[in-house]
Amino acid sequence: MLRQSSRYRAVLSGAAVLALAASLAACGSSGGGKEDSATAGATPAGTGTTTGTGTATAGGTASGTPSTAPSAGKVLMPTGPNANLTKARDTAAGPIFVTTVAGAKSGVSGKVWVWLPPEYNDPKFAKTGFPVLTLFAGGQSNGYNTWTDNQLPIQEENERLVKEGKSHPFIMIMPVQNFNSDEKNALDCSDIPGQPKMATWMAQDLPDFVRANFRTVKGRDGWGVMGASTGGFCSAKLALQFPDVYKAAVPIDGYFIPDSLLWKGHDAERAANNPDVMVAEGKADVKMLVTAGGANPYETKVVKNWVAKAAPPVGITYYEQPGGKHLTSDFKKMIPDTLEWLTKNLAGPAAD
Repeated sequence: MLRQSSRYRAVLSGAAVLALAASLAACGSSGGGKEDSATAGATPAGTGTTTGTGTATAGGTASGTPSTAPSAGKVLMPTGPNANLTKARDTAAGPIFVTTVAGAKSGVSGKVWVWLPPEYNDPKFAKTGFPVLTLFAGGQSNGYNTWTDNQLPIQEENERLVKEGKSHPFIMIMPVQNFNSDEKNALDCSDIPGQPKMATWMAQDLPDFVRANFRTVKGRDGWGVMGASTGGFCSAKLALQFPDVYKAAVPIDGYFIPDSLLWKGHDAERAANNPDVMVAEGKADVKMLVTAGGANPYETKVVKNWVAKAAPPVGITYYEQPGGKHLTSDFKKMIPDTLEWLTKNLAGPAAD
């Protein structure tokens, strides 16, 4: 179980919740274990190729293969230097690697896990670039990540959906989020004064690392973030704060107010890193699928009130998981639908 209510300190407003009754079932997932659902956006596309080489284009088809249409130079080949990746563990969909990324812009060094879809290393796609999905864990994520240890087997689900023509094959980046296990002194995926510059590391150094090592799509169209619980906070915050980097985000059962004690004496900086403020400012052209567990009335109220504050160009689809609890087992059920939503809202792999 990931951390629950100690993080839910959002200030609730009386604003009416946006009318966002769409259905995730329309995404066509066969593995989500849900009856209701929500969809938005673009057209599915995608597939991919070898560590450290590549090319890509937005668009494509829903069949899991890259578009052959001209891409106007959408592919970004890796620039180097190559990172030292070591295998962390095997999955049914290929190995997860781990490395340490020393951020030139942030000065932060932290552990990062990487998964490449099988298509990436297929010689047929040696000139293909791929969309990138950064995943944030729940809890402190101090040296671990629930997206890498089979609690949330997103890699296997991604490959299953690719074969069914329902999802892009995503490069998955899974960073550590904290350097201690003290919940009250979390780094909040932020540049807290006097602390490691985690926002800069996550939203600038990590994309630089990815572009240095892997074939990607130019610009932000193929870049998304997703996380559950604390990771939901991080994904919402970073997408709103860095809309030039990310096009889409999926906060699963998240909270939206930074609450680390490390913000003490830094009220202005805390406000600048507050998703509860940013979502209403109308500055970020990003799309979000925002979820809440239906079994937790307080959580749904927090999430719905946050969704109701959203000002264009922020675009939010709200989904309430029937009977969903704040548990890893329920987050797991969300994986197929979230991947399909991201596929509809992010550019897929393709070759120039």
